[in-house]
Amino acid sequence: MDRRRRKQPKKIDENIIFGFHPVMEAMQAGQPVDKLLIRKGMQPDRASRIRTLAKESNAQVQVVPDEKLQRLVGDVNHQGVVAMLSLVDYHELETLIQDIKTFDKVPLLLMLDGITDVRNFGAIARTAECMGAQGIIIPLEGAAPISPVAIKTSAGALSYLPICREKNLVDSLLMLNSYGIQSVASTEKANDSFFELDLSQPTCIIMGSEDKGISSSLLKRVDKLAKIPLAGRVQSLNVSVAAGMVLSEAVRQRSAK
Repeated sequence: MDRRRRKQPKKIDENIIFGFHPVMEAMQAGQPVDKLLIRKGMQPDRASRIRTLAKESNAQVQVVPDEKLQRLVGDVNHQGVVAMLSLVDYHELETLIQDIKTFDKVPLLLMLDGITDVRNFGAIARTAECMGAQGIIIPLEGAAPISPVAIKTSAGALSYLPICREKNLVDSLLMLNSYGIQSVASTEKANDSFFELDLSQPTCIIMGSEDKGISSSLLKRVDKLAKIPLAGRVQSLNVSVAAGMVLSEAVRQRSAK
């Protein structure tokens, strides 16, 4: 009797599919894809076909070595293509704004620039949903994936709160402006505090990553800059805590009217 242990096949996450045709069919069927991984050196014709479809599906594409694909799916025949399906349906920003106005609500939105930590993202989503924000705007690239960890950290809020994944956040700002929604960037470089601004009007609050902050391209185009006044010796806040404080102030101002 052979007592040697057999190598167990790798358990593949439920939100991962692989293989050229299964991935193509999934995108053609409209399944939201968070990230598409293509093996480096893939046949040009196939790579071109799947890239074209990924662009139409608004999916992020990365070219990676075969070793990374194997770490995700093991020794199966992945054919050089692995897709990470999104656990939520993304919303079009303009449609979301129109829906908010249809229900006669004052827009309160969040834009997250460069926030890649899934736990911070999940915590922000949880607070945003609790505070009555109507949606979160994230970039197509350089954003935390909506993974099972993010869903769990959000306490399910990501299942209810609309998420808009945009190719260009600057263009998103211009759209917000065209609908009369002011953009307010949270930055320690600001002179005014959030407590001095009128957040009761239609507002999109922009939060950046803790290490790099908000990109200069966005800071140049926002309507207002604001900071959270700090009185202690530690002059920084976790981004999810900061987002909660700003949202709380917006809700306080709106409740007072």
